[in-house]
Amino acid sequence: MRTTHVGSLPRPQAVVDLLFAEDRGDPVDPVAYDRTMADAVADVVRRQLDAGVDLVSDGEMSKISYATYVRHRLTGFSTTAAQPPRATPRDLDEFPAFRDRLAASGATPKYQRPVCVGPIAVKDLSGLEADLRRFRSALDTAGVPPERGFVNAASPGVIAVFQPNTHYPDHESYLGAVADAMRAEYEAIVAAGFTLQVDCPDLAMGRHIAFRDLDDEQFLRRAERDVEALNAALANIPREKVRMHLCWGNYEGPHTHDIPAAAILPTVLKAKPRSILFEAANPRHAHEWTAWADAGAGRSSPGAPSRRTAILPDDTLLVPGVIDTTTNFVEHPELVAQRLARFVDIVGADRVVAGTDCGFGTFAGFGAVHPTICWPKLKVLADGAALASARFG
Repeated sequence: MRTTHVGSLPRPQAVVDLLFAEDRGDPVDPVAYDRTMADAVADVVRRQLDAGVDLVSDGEMSKISYATYVRHRLTGFSTTAAQPPRATPRDLDEFPAFRDRLAASGATPKYQRPVCVGPIAVKDLSGLEADLRRFRSALDTAGVPPERGFVNAASPGVIAVFQPNTHYPDHESYLGAVADAMRAEYEAIVAAGFTLQVDCPDLAMGRHIAFRDLDDEQFLRRAERDVEALNAALANIPREKVRMHLCWGNYEGPHTHDIPAAAILPTVLKAKPRSILFEAANPRHAHEWTAWADAGAGRSSPGAPSRRTAILPDDTLLVPGVIDTTTNFVEHPELVAQRLARFVDIVGADRVVAGTDCGFGTFAGFGAVHPTICWPKLKVLADGAALASARFG
């Protein structure tokens, strides 16, 4: 049974310092920048392979976060424009003492938030080209073929949901412009021989943050449009070359307003990507393997809106998170194997890949899991997958 993870990994301090300097607009030596990033990518690829990870990433070394990086590649974004009020997770607002403690502890990342102030279009893909070059070099050095590498990219929905729009007349126009512009990045990643991973927290986390004042049906109608925009941007890419990640927010918190997986699956399964990575280890979502079982059987599960049935396509690969990315507990390999067994029972061992709930470095320099504990957790992921492989052949 193959192993992978969601993509982001802890950045070395030298990388973090460069990313925040770049974010502030400070002068950065391009030669030193490229050398530092190349060394970090080579190191993080080696660490993944040493831990037993089969499908590896560049750790998103050059990105300060999974979505705001697009301001360097697309026109229309500003970090100096007036900032609309920032939406906060509804669950944290219900526990203000806990929310304020998180903020005081430094656990909340501080970075520039782009605002859309003009037409969105491709501006400069040199950063992407450098990412692909550095990643290919690291894989070549390690003797790993490019098809075992995946590269993350923000989905149109997550960009449009979490980067405020002050230019386009409505959300749909903004979303469509972002989808048109991101198509070039998606196609370049696949053309370089890698698998594309689109990160789609808009389809889950968006419910209790950006759209916290909507009801579920209103949110799902927006999610449907996000999926339509994603599919349009992926029109020229084969389904098997794309994977997508669902996320309810990679933070330790109550998560008492997370929309159930059963509610979003009918929408999610309309998306083009063949592989789906999703949370299945943390205490709020570990029970939802039953929603995937119901989708595999073509029936509605409890918590799904009426008249909405999720049907799992016969070739879809499930990549459940069997490692929690918000706790420093190192899971036991037996627990990993047991979690994987639930999904093997649904689709068979050949359609299950062992994954993580989310990334270990969603924001550069920040993460609930200490960087030194990330690697033992990935090693346990591989050990648990080996146990599952032995049992299921």
